[in-house]
Amino acid sequence: MFILGNFIKALAEIINIGLTLFMWIVIAQAILSWVNPDPFNPIVRFINQVTEPVLYQIRKRMPTLLGGIDFSPIIVLLGVVFLKIFVVESLLHISMMLS
Repeated sequence: MFILGNFIKALAEIINIGLTLFMWIVIAQAILSWVNPDPFNPIVRFINQVTEPVLYQIRKRMPTLLGGIDFSPIIVLLGVVFLKIFVVESLLHISMMLS
């Protein structure tokens, strides 16, 4: 059963790294929204393509309050932190039980 435990641990680490990368990309997108970046820059386009589907779903469901301030990146970051704590820690706990 230790092989399954190691597999689940590796899966948890990959999910953790992916969520951390996504969290930093969302932070970069929020910072870019404060300035006027070149929309044809490949890095800006990549960041927008990765974050916009998730942020759009939050914006669609959330009312605009407080003078049009966009709180969707904060909601997404809270969701990422929740997933890191709930999913990753649960998978690590399961892997420890199997090892």
